[in-house]
Amino acid sequence: MKNKILLVEDNDIIAKGLKYFLEQESYQVDVAKNMLDSEEFLNNQVYDLAILDIMLPDGNGFDLCKYIKDEKDTPVIFLTAKDEEKDVVLGFNVGADDYVIKPFRNRELLSRIQNVLRRYNKDKNELICKNIRVNLDENRVYVCGQEVTFTALEYRILTLLLSNANKTMTREKILDKIWDVAGNYVNDNTLTVYIKRVRTKLGKEDVIKTVKGIGYRVDNEN
Repeated sequence: MKNKILLVEDNDIIAKGLKYFLEQESYQVDVAKNMLDSEEFLNNQVYDLAILDIMLPDGNGFDLCKYIKDEKDTPVIFLTAKDEEKDVVLGFNVGADDYVIKPFRNRELLSRIQNVLRRYNKDKNELICKNIRVNLDENRVYVCGQEVTFTALEYRILTLLLSNANKTMTREKILDKIWDVAGNYVNDNTLTVYIKRVRTKLGKEDVIKTVKGIGYRVDNEN
């Protein structure tokens, strides 16, 4: 699965050039030119990384970084012409994972991106499927960056399917793996009901496919 990057940059030449370069390196890139567009992207997509300019037409990247860190738990790299020490220090203080000063070299930035993603993902215990992210340490599910509450059994079904992405899970295999909260065996009819509830809560981001007469499959390929 391609890593998804949000690039916040109001300079068209830089944005187009960097988007092209990163897509050639197998990243998926969305470009936002201001704070408003950035927040709209962030509220409708799950990103693996955000690259932020600081000077934006309707605000500044410092505030956007704080928003991302408070609400999304996404790594951030500043890419900016602001090279004074106080700006660099402020960038790290608001939560940035790296700070790159313009003008920059594409290959150096790529190395920084790879290092941040490597550090960030090293100890992350989570499942990610398109716009769905499950924090397994906290038992929390995020859809398009927003937390959605699942019951214990719904959560168990969802994590089972996500952890076996791109494989067809038979109904028998699912039933063998899940039990209700009281430790009782879940029957076939109950499974159907709970699958429907899980899909309803995922809404338009539902990634569960019914394999007729067999079971279910989650496709996690972009």
